[in-house]
Amino acid sequence: MPLELLSAKTAEHAAEVGFTQVLIYVADLQGDVMRLMSGEDADIDTPVGEEIELKIEGTVAGRAFQHGQILAGADPDDGRGRWWVPLVDGTERLGVLRITTVLDDARAVEDMKLLAALIALIIDSKRRSSDFHARLTRTQRLNIAAEMQWHLMPPPAYADGRVMISAAMEPAYRISRDAYDYATAGHVVHLSLFDAMGHDTAAGLTANLAMGACRNARRGGAGLVETGERIEEVLIEQYGRDRYVTGILAELDTRTGALTWVNRGHHPPVIIRGGRWGTLLDCPPCHPMGTDLDLPTHLCRHQLEPGDRIVFTLRVGGVSPPKRQRYVPNQGGCGANVVTGPGQGAPIGPGPVRVGGRGPHPCR
Repeated sequence: MPLELLSAKTAEHAAEVGFTQVLIYVADLQGDVMRLMSGEDADIDTPVGEEIELKIEGTVAGRAFQHGQILAGADPDDGRGRWWVPLVDGTERLGVLRITTVLDDARAVEDMKLLAALIALIIDSKRRSSDFHARLTRTQRLNIAAEMQWHLMPPPAYADGRVMISAAMEPAYRISRDAYDYATAGHVVHLSLFDAMGHDTAAGLTANLAMGACRNARRGGAGLVETGERIEEVLIEQYGRDRYVTGILAELDTRTGALTWVNRGHHPPVIIRGGRWGTLLDCPPCHPMGTDLDLPTHLCRHQLEPGDRIVFTLRVGGVSPPKRQRYVPNQGGCGANVVTGPGQGAPIGPGPVRVGGRGPHPCR
């Protein structure tokens, strides 16, 4: 079933359990609004009188989306209740359902949760091959580099009971040189961030090449130092020494909480302890990958404590530095976040990513 038919099929089958109307709203790339998923012909398939776009900030629907909770909305005049139900795939928030029904018992709430879980699974399984979904989640045109990057990177949220990762990219529609990646292999979580030279489509291609080389080396069994060297070899083979990439390559041992990383001319990670501003994790930076400066690569380690939050950041390309920098949950500049839990070495829990502009760079 294509996603164009999902709204109609949902309404058809939801009526069997007493849901008189179900509307599907999906969030845009930037997380500012949620847009109504109608049929292929929006002019015909959009329900009359319904909002086609909802703001996330300051609305009941937005709170349901942000907090992952079922919330009651304003009742229509006919006595039926309206409910906003979050659409969540694992830990990734996709949007909300607006369900209209006269039912409000425990069984109805359970049916809402099951319906939302099923719809989220269907959307997630089909969105990568759906231009209908891609158009729906865009409120403005992507540049070419952003078109590449969003289909290259993994989802911005991940959890498996041992670790939770959150990430964001800004400006969402004009990213070019920045990219993040993560993967698991047994008890190890791999994290990588890349910041390519430039602000154009070529910078996006360079970041793509660096990530591809990283994945290829990592999946071939290479360690962090060797992976960085392999990325540099590939960049020099393709571009000579005309283009380079800074970045951090890291591994987290989920059994012990030990963090290991190499810094290739990039911002150091930040450790936040006790929910407060923390300190930078110092690691002597090596040269950016692709410059072939022959500086030594240092493999750095840090033992995390329960409750520690580790934030990896990237500079936001093409944006003037903001007047203030702050931490905001699941919004802002590109980054990856890991939190250690109450059990020794058990990383759990969502966390913030950095909102930031172009700051001082260790190798520029």
